[in-house]
Amino acid sequence: MLKGKTWAFLFVLLLSASVTRAENGVTEKEILIGMSNALTGPTSALGTGMKSGAMVYFDKTNASGGVLGHKIKLLTYDDGYEPDRSIANTRKLIEEDKVFALFGYVGTPTTTAVVPIFSKASVPYIAPFTGAENFRNPINKYLFNVRASYFDETEAMVEHLTTDLGIHKIGVFAQADAFGDAGRAGVNRALRKRELSMAGDSKFQRNTVDVEGGLEELIKANPEAVIMVGPYKPLAVFIKKAKARGFKAKFLAVSFVGMDALIGELGGEGDGVIVTQVMPNPNDSSLPIVKQYLADMKAAGRHSDFMSLEGYVDAAVMVEALKKASSLTRPSLLSSFEGLNINLGGLIVGLSPTNHQGLKQIFLTKIEHGKA
Repeated sequence: MLKGKTWAFLFVLLLSASVTRAENGVTEKEILIGMSNALTGPTSALGTGMKSGAMVYFDKTNASGGVLGHKIKLLTYDDGYEPDRSIANTRKLIEEDKVFALFGYVGTPTTTAVVPIFSKASVPYIAPFTGAENFRNPINKYLFNVRASYFDETEAMVEHLTTDLGIHKIGVFAQADAFGDAGRAGVNRALRKRELSMAGDSKFQRNTVDVEGGLEELIKANPEAVIMVGPYKPLAVFIKKAKARGFKAKFLAVSFVGMDALIGELGGEGDGVIVTQVMPNPNDSSLPIVKQYLADMKAAGRHSDFMSLEGYVDAAVMVEALKKASSLTRPSLLSSFEGLNINLGGLIVGLSPTNHQGLKQIFLTKIEHGKA
């Protein structure tokens, strides 16, 4: 039989092990966060922009001591905006790399593909670059959005077209996947609210610029405006071909397009295109968060644009949630997010158990003389 002193020693040993055992992805000095998004391919400007802004904020946080003495390490993999690659990367991040949380993924189809994986593993999935409503309603306890939704964006578009411009014949050109479906659903919702129906509906395949078929359908339908749901390369090709055909509709795009990349692809042919944004103008330093962002990006030698601003804001929200968590455990982080209400330099971010979307504001931008 074990003697009393031996039992006491074993008890202390077990207690010590339970206290010092860390959550996956958390060591004595580090918090490991995983990211999979498009770092190469036709949507790479979106993924690299998100990563750039986030890294600047995380590096700044680390330079000032990190979070409770822990430095944030962002481990990133490229999925090329393809769901199968996103699945493989996510499994690797969770099962092999054992990250604490997932952060800054890009895309609706990629997020759709990995929801079952992070949900089953009980891993927080923070600030994806998607406005799809099904990631907001119903609530997924592990998924938290910072950006406004595609419902918010398309409502702002249709309101502007109908009320300000007197346009009521509105068509859609959307990517043929979950992303396009999410944008189309938002347009339909906004039109039904005004007792209108869609005037033309066409699609294109993800990661291609094969837009001719969709353009032909819309020319036949002849809408006064076309709301586009896709990334910058195919939409730029669509706009150029439409103008070459004499198609006079007004063109609008949701924020996922990547405004700066779209302008670059269009050259001098982008004037008049309207893009809804979920972030303020990245060059308007009148807002404290943007002023701080511009100073930090300049110090880091990084380019400022809408994408990197969103990554920067997302990282700031992540850091605030980590700081407010009662401990560096996944349950504590989830609880912290559900109680997060902060003024982030003029952007009011509010989350709760019944609301997993931090921001609602939409900014309408227009391309004029090759600038937003």
